[in-house]
Amino acid sequence: MIQQQRSGKLVRDRIPDIIRANGGDSHTTVLDDREYTLALQAKVHEEIEELLASPADKRTEELADIVEVLYALAEHYGLDWDAVEIVRLRKKHERGGFEGRVWLEP
Repeated sequence: MIQQQRSGKLVRDRIPDIIRANGGDSHTTVLDDREYTLALQAKVHEEIEELLASPADKRTEELADIVEVLYALAEHYGLDWDAVEIVRLRKKHERGGFEGRVWLEP
């Protein structure tokens, strides 16, 4: 797993406001580029782990969280999401998707 330099974790932008609105206390900082890269990488791992552990009725929420992190990663890396989608579709056309559940034996 990707390790972050700071304690705490990357959260959605409005989470500190929500915590304060509910009477809680939140301490935040803005990450530099290197820290943000590491935090996004750790976040995508965290969200995938949450998806894998989630019951069926929570999977839509967990997949939505993963997609949000992927959008943030694409933006952070300077990638256009439409370009990512074009490459995804090209690769699916050339190599197929995963619908066939094909397992390659060693």
